Amino acid sequence: MRIAIYGAGAIGAYLGAHLAEAGEDVTLIARGPHLEAMRANGLLLIEGETERSLRLPSTANPHDAGPQDYVVLAMKAHQVAPALEGIRALLGPDTAVVTAQNGIPWWYFYGMPGPHRNRRLESVDPGGRIWDAIGPERALGCVVYPACEIAEPGVVRHIEGDRFTLGEPDGSRSTRVESLAKAMIRGGLKAPVRARIRGELWLKLWGNVAFNPISALTRATLEEICRDRATRKYVRDVMLEAQAVARALGEEMAVDVEQRIQGAQNVGAHRTSMLQDLEHGREMEIEAIVGAVAELARITGVETPALDGLYAIVKLAARLAAGTTLP
Repeated sequence: MRIAIYGAGAIGAYLGAHLAEAGEDVTLIARGPHLEAMRANGLLLIEGETERSLRLPSTANPHDAGPQDYVVLAMKAHQVAPALEGIRALLGPDTAVVTAQNGIPWWYFYGMPGPHRNRRLESVDPGGRIWDAIGPERALGCVVYPACEIAEPGVVRHIEGDRFTLGEPDGSRSTRVESLAKAMIRGGLKAPVRARIRGELWLKLWGNVAFNPISALTRATLEEICRDRATRKYVRDVMLEAQAVARALGEEMAVDVEQRIQGAQNVGAHRTSMLQDLEHGREMEIEAIVGAVAELARITGVETPALDGLYAIVKLAARLAAGTTLP
């Protein structure tokens, strides 16, 4: 199978390497010093005590790769719309597009039974640009659990986790989702296929919607947030509101809120991706992780005062960090 990893940073390169080791024809779409290092020296993947170097086709120009069987979108959610021209260059008649981003995906309501069927979300897809350019019928859901980092350009270090949960929006076990899962498994990854992929998305998002923006605002680790009694209570309030939104959309969390919070505390001195983006001057994934939940709350009529306040404050922090003039 021909598989392009669009946004082959830490997670994308890690996934691409394992798929290539499974015998798939993988192309990495990347940019900057990381791309140049991979083109010059290959990709060095460090997993525990093991290091291995792989030479994979790598380019900044998707037109070089041509139509693919699968395109894995491994960039941040807000980076998809600016990349649409390049993504479209990789699409053939039957290309599946795997959305491996945090938060609520742009295709969330595609084919969903009920009053919101095929509704578009302005927070993650303003004006429906992604929906129209890619087509929701191509979408495969993917929940990413591994943690990786770019140790230096061309060098990816795996930290923990090896599971990529997959699912069709309609819950079917299609040939395309089964084929991709089998390729991942051959490459040494865990790739369960779930009938309710939206529920899997919510379970990961449930913690992110509170911990990510709070960490960005406070510069605190997960452990520090959870050990502060007042902040832990605020996390719980935000998470309970998000749970109410998920329930209004027919999804139930598989664990209790206190279990989910304690699980985050057990991770220890972890700095969330949103905090890392803020510290490195990168745009934060606010809309997909927080804004989309606020929009879903308005759609479903669920009151979310704690979430709304957090959303407003972290957006202000992002504007100030970017040097944007306030109205």
